[in-house]
Amino acid sequence: MTVTQDLEIWTLVANASLVVKLVMVLLLAVSFMSWLFIFNKLFAIRTAREQTDKFEREFWSGNDLNALYQGAVNNRHSIGSQERIFEAGFREYTKLRSQRGTDVTTMVDGARRAMRATYQREMDHLERHLAFLASTGSVSPYVGLFGTVWGIMHAFRGLANVQQATLAQVAPGIAEALVATAIGLFAAIPAVVAYNRYSHDIDRLAIRFESFMEEFSNILQRQAVR
Repeated sequence: MTVTQDLEIWTLVANASLVVKLVMVLLLAVSFMSWLFIFNKLFAIRTAREQTDKFEREFWSGNDLNALYQGAVNNRHSIGSQERIFEAGFREYTKLRSQRGTDVTTMVDGARRAMRATYQREMDHLERHLAFLASTGSVSPYVGLFGTVWGIMHAFRGLANVQQATLAQVAPGIAEALVATAIGLFAAIPAVVAYNRYSHDIDRLAIRFESFMEEFSNILQRQAVR
């Protein structure tokens, strides 16, 4: 077998030591899960942004709050995060307003607490799997490096009984070890890029939700004093 044949990628993987193979399999599995979450989160954030835009247009167009609330209740399983926040706040406000002796501050504070609780649940849903992407981006290179170091140790150990080592003898062992680092980087780089991008997008959505909660609380306060 020639040196060129020895350095073919599939040959390198097949000839790698057991530990290096396990590292490669682990990194490929992590990479697969990472890409799965990347595409899943891409569509989830895009949908959340579109639903938020749609609801804000409806809300600020001057539609009746009761009509908006009834529409949210009727389509509870298909509405977006901001509309769920609105539904929770208006439902609590309506309940408190129907009770005798409830002052304005109590009504608004109750609505704000209900919106805050729903906001936390929605943010938890949007941020799901981001921790996995962050862990993949930070840990995968080191796992790949571990496989590389182990593979190089294995390659040099095999040369212990050789009187004169040549490049042809050393190159395949080192190359197969470096494949682990390459796979680690292949898993880490997309995960880091996706994590940074999605964190930014989710933070922007969070700002929009928080601004809406404050503005809606002011609207409820003005409505309560009428």
